[in-house]
Amino acid sequence: MTIKEAILKSLEDLNRLANSIEICDHILESKYYEFAGKTPPATVSAQLGDFIRNGDTRVKRIKRKDGNYDYYLTKNEQNIDSNILSGEAQNQSQKTVKPNHAKTYDERDLHKLLSSYLKNTDTYSKTIFHEQSNGKDNNQIWTHPDMVGIKFLTLQTRASQNFLKSINRVDTFKLSSYELKKEINSDSELKKAFFQAVSNSSWANYGYLVAFEFSDSLYEEMGRLNQSFGIGIIELNANPYQSKILFPAAYRDLDFKTIDKLCKMNDKFNKFIEQTEMLMTASEKYVSGAEKELDQFCDDYFSNDTEVEKYCRDKNIPIEQE
Repeated sequence: MTIKEAILKSLEDLNRLANSIEICDHILESKYYEFAGKTPPATVSAQLGDFIRNGDTRVKRIKRKDGNYDYYLTKNEQNIDSNILSGEAQNQSQKTVKPNHAKTYDERDLHKLLSSYLKNTDTYSKTIFHEQSNGKDNNQIWTHPDMVGIKFLTLQTRASQNFLKSINRVDTFKLSSYELKKEINSDSELKKAFFQAVSNSSWANYGYLVAFEFSDSLYEEMGRLNQSFGIGIIELNANPYQSKILFPAAYRDLDFKTIDKLCKMNDKFNKFIEQTEMLMTASEKYVSGAEKELDQFCDDYFSNDTEVEKYCRDKNIPIEQE
């Protein structure tokens, strides 16, 4: 277990706001990591700072009145007093420039990075292979996206979930569409990829264009296109938890006719919708089983940073050096 993994595990165990000393003490008590230096608290504090500076979305912090910080896992935010977090959460990030390495990896090698980023935001995702679709349409890459995702509304009690379902089932989840590219370096590449995302996401609540690298010169044009068409833009990082939403996607109502068309065209898309429906309609007794089945059907994702680093090395995906 690396020091970062030990910090994440300790924050998960504590499930509350904790300062660097408390986190360090928990690591030592649980024997999650063996420190080489004589100042473990300083090491933990520095690593916590790296989470924030690098924009790692798994960890957030708040500033106390004495100027020091408390940290918590983003996924545990709902367990922390909202009055404490209100106006104080500081998830600071710095925009970094990726080195211009030779690209020897495949576009689909990025799918596991994206699925891991999405899983960290409680979104289930599945790759949709256009070449496996039915029909003779050679332009099917413009018909459905590279990946689809679903996020369920989080409610604390089963009663409130059932109440919302009885009012309007559509409000209990949101479907998203993702068009994924290795890099976008020119205005023409941006427009082609962007309007492919527009075409492929017409059925979904949210549509996103995702790329591992965007040229800095395209930022203004990305903003204009986003404002005009509502497609969100995500910059994917080799550390998926440091990926950033550069421009948010605009919400749209689901297009059920197109969803039906896609279900007929592609078995994986159809299965994704079926698994979603099973989870939505499962009785309380079978919810955990249906959720597990959906998770197993969806794309794999990383369980720790060590897996991420090994995967990127094996796939020749460039990793930023700190």
